[in-house]
Amino acid sequence: MFIDKVKIFIKAGNGGNGCTSFYTEKYVANGGPDGGDGGKGGDIVFCVDAHKNSLSDFRFSQHFRAPDGENGAPKYCHGRQGEPLVIKVPQGTVIRDEESGRIVADMFDETQTVTVLSGGMGGKGNARFKSSRRQAPHFSQRGQATEEHAVILELMTIADVGLVGYPNVGKSTLLSVISNARPKIANYHFTTLSPNLGVVSYYDRSFVVADIPGLIEGASEGVGLGHDFLRHIDRTRLLVHVIDVSGHEGRDPYDDYKKINSELKSYNDRISHLPQIIALNKCDIAPEENIKEFRRRVRGKRIVEISGITHKGVDELVREIAKKLDELPPLEPIEYEPFEFGKADTTGYRIDRFDDGSFGLSGGFIDEIARGVVLDDYDSFNYFQKTLKEKGIIKELKNRGAKDGDIIRILDFEFEYVE
Repeated sequence: MFIDKVKIFIKAGNGGNGCTSFYTEKYVANGGPDGGDGGKGGDIVFCVDAHKNSLSDFRFSQHFRAPDGENGAPKYCHGRQGEPLVIKVPQGTVIRDEESGRIVADMFDETQTVTVLSGGMGGKGNARFKSSRRQAPHFSQRGQATEEHAVILELMTIADVGLVGYPNVGKSTLLSVISNARPKIANYHFTTLSPNLGVVSYYDRSFVVADIPGLIEGASEGVGLGHDFLRHIDRTRLLVHVIDVSGHEGRDPYDDYKKINSELKSYNDRISHLPQIIALNKCDIAPEENIKEFRRRVRGKRIVEISGITHKGVDELVREIAKKLDELPPLEPIEYEPFEFGKADTTGYRIDRFDDGSFGLSGGFIDEIARGVVLDDYDSFNYFQKTLKEKGIIKELKNRGAKDGDIIRILDFEFEYVE
């Protein structure tokens, strides 16, 4: 089953906790703190897999969580870092942040690797908090926790040429004739239910052609399959507009041509200005007056008469495509300003005054220092108070009207303010 757009959830690993430990050995009375640091959590990494051409692997697997870092251990042993979680996607996949809709990465190159989320930092062991005045710290730091994020994966086919046109005009047949692709071909509408790619060889060079399904009137507004698959021509350099000039289905070839161009313009104005080569297909069964009438009404465009069944004019069409591609700039990734998931603010804080007269401390700085606090440990709590004082938070509480006996709330804990 072809799937070209999915929503998945990704989460980097949490950092491991630091260890609180003291060196003990026979005949060693005061070994001192020897708690090691926790390991860094695993990253979330996206890479291109050249063997994938669909996002179907994500249909039933939508949650991706990197391993956490291991906790620190005694004897200065640091915890092992979490292994990065590598998510393989097809070439051409665009990764978007669901909340903002902004592009995180465009997996354009076939060897591209992007780290989207970084793992949480490991907590420090109690050996890190030893100082000349604090010889035996009985506290360590917890590892940094990470958040889960939702991202949208969109597959945008990377091809030099896009075949566009109404269903059943012979695009798939043409692709099978000029390339190594073997798409499903049948005489009914919407035979092609997913973009098909083929590599066309022309003397000493080659180019990629994509058969884009689902273009009918109203496609840009979601009618038929067009709304789902129009994105696959976003990257193309050249369009080959395949027209059933025979009119055997009761449609007017020129009317088809105008309607498809109108849909392309409604979807994306840039796409509508791409160079076009018109391939008048099924000329072997088309009345001569149909071809003459189309040429009369469409002037100034490169028109090639072909037949996908008899291969008439196919070599000329390939030659025209190769010639035009030589004049055009190479394929380029999407121009965008990369979106980075916000890293935790570890410097800001906020003081709130509640109706009962108590105060509340919150913010990234409070969360960060609280990771290293053990409230029932004297040294740990003194370290916490010293940090608040050095940051100027105690002074600001006083300026806000805090006095002896007032309640100060920090996270899930309450303290009395003492001057």
